[in-house]
Amino acid sequence: MTICPCCGFKSANTLSSVYTEACLSCGAHSVGEPLPRPEHELPSYGRSLLLAVTGALAALLFLTQTVIALVQDTSRAASSPLALSSMIPFDFLSWLGAAETAAWRLKWAVIPLTLLVVFGSRKIYRSITQSQASFCGHRYARNGYFASAAVPLLILVLIGITVPARLRHRQWGIEAGVNVQGYALARVLLQYREKFGTFPSDKKELGRLPDPNGEIATLLKEIEGSEYKPSAEVAAVPTQAPRTLRGAAIRNASFSTVPDEPLSEGLSFTNYEVRLPGADKILNTEDDLIVRDGIIDKASETPHRGSGTTATQKR
Repeated sequence: MTICPCCGFKSANTLSSVYTEACLSCGAHSVGEPLPRPEHELPSYGRSLLLAVTGALAALLFLTQTVIALVQDTSRAASSPLALSSMIPFDFLSWLGAAETAAWRLKWAVIPLTLLVVFGSRKIYRSITQSQASFCGHRYARNGYFASAAVPLLILVLIGITVPARLRHRQWGIEAGVNVQGYALARVLLQYREKFGTFPSDKKELGRLPDPNGEIATLLKEIEGSEYKPSAEVAAVPTQAPRTLRGAAIRNASFSTVPDEPLSEGLSFTNYEVRLPGADKILNTEDDLIVRDGIIDKASETPHRGSGTTATQKR
């Protein structure tokens, strides 16, 4: 194999034919014997410098994102930019939280950085260790290689630490979305009580409320398969005959002959309980929601409560 010194073209010419035949690529002819290798060669620092710069950039990128996340978290509590410099925390938990935030922001940079370390930096570092006499800066090369390999590993570890909390927050978001219907129903029932002085005996009576935007009609359609149970303390009914009003013995014949109605107190619902289907949209399962007097609980976590001396109605 012969390499042309002018264009770098590789040919299969033998040494005997190098001086007689021209290069097949550029047409150059040999003018003499090749120069001998120098007696002393300086070691190269290019590969070590490349590894050092790669590791430094990876570490600097992660550190910069961590500081930015820390400053952003701190700025939410700062009232002015002048107070920001004095409020930056230096405790371990604050830096750990900022590092976790930075790890999530750099999650898409882990893949190319890992490929660069595995197929690029690793190969260069092995070539340096196999021929140490030809390269200098071994310590910088080793530190750069380890730094470029440690950054993606650190990002993966920090992401793994926060995965349980992220899943828990995601579950909270799902539950909050399901509970929206319960909170909307509790608000409408409170509006009904403020207007009529009692909770409705049937959930369909909520249609008596003003509904300019159609929100109540939509809510009634969504909770059509739910169970509504109003309750109230039973009013004391007088056991004796009603007291005749003074002057009622003598009446004008032209007046109505309807007998006097007894004076009694009416029934006013003061409590309610609504059972809403959960995510499976099936009533009477463990994921059902129980809305009791504005408080929302899961059916599986709600203990059975006795109604006491109440009048209940199931709709």
